[in-house]
Amino acid sequence: MPTTISLGELTGAYVIDTAHTRIGFIARHAMSTRVRGEFTEYEGNAYLCGDQPSKSGAHLSIRAASLQTHHRQRDDQLRSTFLDTDSHPTLTFDSTEVEPVDETTYKVTGDLTIRGVTQPITMNVELTAAELDSRGDFRVGFLGSVTINRKDWGVNWNAATSVLVSPKVTLEFDVIAVRKARI
Repeated sequence: MPTTISLGELTGAYVIDTAHTRIGFIARHAMSTRVRGEFTEYEGNAYLCGDQPSKSGAHLSIRAASLQTHHRQRDDQLRSTFLDTDSHPTLTFDSTEVEPVDETTYKVTGDLTIRGVTQPITMNVELTAAELDSRGDFRVGFLGSVTINRKDWGVNWNAATSVLVSPKVTLEFDVIAVRKARI
């Protein structure tokens, strides 16, 4: 992050720049290989309060059927059997608390909803960029991840699934957001 920008200058209402954001996941398959995937359709917004980060908040809505691992059969099974996208078309995250760790790192706690089940999670999030782009729009970048147990959200197919697919899944967020209003 450029050192010329103070945290107070970050304050404002933001929307996710979907063209420059990646929301992905990593899971172990057959306990040996890592399967990487991503969601390609999502939207979100945030309010950042640079001087008082605890007043900040974020919302993210992901279209579950946009899941991609670049293997059609696996993607179809993940969408239908694991995520049940027909009955649960979105995954959501709504922050409930933002706690500064240092000047660029935060612990963000919130409610993650998958398959209609809501559980709290806490992830470490790093502010990676804050700058004006070539069009004069102010952008911020955040990088974060959290490892969850998919069973806590009912994401399981059958008993054999636990042997073939690790219950631990790492969710990764590489987000660029554009300020729409300075508040």
